[in-house]
Amino acid sequence: MFLSQWEYYPLIPLLVTLIFAFMMRSAMIAMIIGTFTGTLMIGMLPGVGLNEIFQKSLGNADFIWICQIIILIGILFELFKKSGVLTVLAERVMSKKQDRKRVEVSSWFMGFMIVDDYFSPLLTGAIIRPISDRSLIPREKLAFILDATTASVCILFPFTAWGAYVSSLIAAQAGPIQSIEQALSIYIAAIPYNFYPIFLLIFTFLICVGLIPDFGPMRAAEERVKKTGALFRPGSSPLISEDDNIDISAKLNNPPSLIVELLVPIILIFGVGIVSVIFLGSVKIVEAFMLAVTYLMITSSVKGRLKNAVDAGDIIVSGMKGVSAALLIIALAYSLNAVTSELGAANLIIDLFSKDLSNTTLILAAFIVTASISFATGTSWGAYAMTIPIVLPLAYALTDGEVNSLILQTIAAIAGGGIFGDNASPVSDTTVLSSVGAGSDHIDHVVTQLPYALLIGVITVITYISIS
Repeated sequence: MFLSQWEYYPLIPLLVTLIFAFMMRSAMIAMIIGTFTGTLMIGMLPGVGLNEIFQKSLGNADFIWICQIIILIGILFELFKKSGVLTVLAERVMSKKQDRKRVEVSSWFMGFMIVDDYFSPLLTGAIIRPISDRSLIPREKLAFILDATTASVCILFPFTAWGAYVSSLIAAQAGPIQSIEQALSIYIAAIPYNFYPIFLLIFTFLICVGLIPDFGPMRAAEERVKKTGALFRPGSSPLISEDDNIDISAKLNNPPSLIVELLVPIILIFGVGIVSVIFLGSVKIVEAFMLAVTYLMITSSVKGRLKNAVDAGDIIVSGMKGVSAALLIIALAYSLNAVTSELGAANLIIDLFSKDLSNTTLILAAFIVTASISFATGTSWGAYAMTIPIVLPLAYALTDGEVNSLILQTIAAIAGGGIFGDNASPVSDTTVLSSVGAGSDHIDHVVTQLPYALLIGVITVITYISIS
C-alpha cells in the first residue's frame, strides 16, 4: 500500500478524526470514523476489527475505573439535585448582585477550591451554570473557564494524585533521583518553571475580568449571545440536557443543609483521598465517591426524600443517563488510542524529536512531544508515561547526572506539555467533562478554546527559549 510507505502513516487515524471532528462538529462520529480507519490500517476486517478493538481497549481496569468515577459523579449530582442543596447554594451566591465579571471570576475561583480533574468541572458547572445562564454567558465560555481551571490546577498542586503519579515516574528512571520522596521534592522545585498552566490560569483570570478581550470563535459566541440571547449555537448538541439545570427559583418544602448535604460529602471525598495517599500510597478516588454517594443515599432516606429502593434506583439511572454522552466519548477515545498505539504513533512522535539535542531543544522537545502525544491520545497521564522515560535520561546525559535548572525545566516542560495537549484535545476526558459541566456542545467548546490554548502554548515556548 502506497500510504504505508509514508513516514507519518501511523498518524492517519488521528488526522482523520480531527478533520471529521471539525467538519462534522461531532466528536463521537469523528472518533468512530478515525477508529474504523485505524482498524483497516492494522489489517482487521471491516466491522469485525471495530468490535475487536472495542473489546481490547475497553476491557481493562483503567477504563472501568474512569467509568466508575464518572457514573458515581453523575449519581452524586442527582442526589444533590434531589436534595435541592445546589439550589440553595446558587441562591446564596445570587443573594448579591451578580454581573458577568463576578460570575466568571467565581467560576475561575472555584477551580482552586475543588482540586480534582473529574469532580471540579462537573460540580463547578452544576453550581455556576444557572447563574451563568442568567448573566447571558455563552456555554462555550463557561466550558473554557472550567477546563482552564481543572488539570492546570491539579498539576500545580503537588499533594494530589497528579503530583504522586509524576513523581513516581521520575523516581523510576535511572539517575540521581532514587526515591519518590526525593522525586516529589524535585517536582515541587520544578513548579515555578511549569509555565503553561501558570500562564493559562493568569490568562483566564484576565479574560474573566475583561482586561483581555475575547477573540476568535469565542468572540463570535459572545456576539451571538448579545444579538440573540442564545447560550449555545443553534443546531448544537449540548452534552447535558436542559432538564439537568438547577432551577434557582424553585421553592423547597424541606430546605437542605449546606453543611450536612454538601460540605460533608465533599469532605468525605477529599478526606478519603488524603488518608489513602498517606497510609496506602495511592488515592482511592472510586472508594471516596462510593462513600459520599452512600452517605447521601442514607441522608436522603432519613430526610424522606428517598421513599424506597425504587426511588434510589431511579436516582442511579438518572445519574447514569446524565453522563452517558461523556462515557461514550471517553470509550471512543480509549478505542482510538488503542489503534494509534498499535500503529506506533507515540513512538513516531518521540523519534522525531530525539536527535541532536541542546539544552534549549531538549526543553522544547519535552514540551512539544508531550503536548503532541497528549493531544493525540487525549490523556496527559499517558503522555507522561511515554515521554518521561525517554526525555529525562537525555536530560541527565546533558547534565552529567546533576540535578540543576535544566532538569527542573525539563520536568516542568513535560508536565506543562501534557496539560496543553490535554487542554486542546477534543478526545481528552477533562475536555469532555468541562463540556458536560457547562452544558456545552463538545466540538463548540474545543473550537472556541483552541485559539486560547495555542496562544498560551506559543507564549510558553517563547518563555522556555528566553530562559534557556
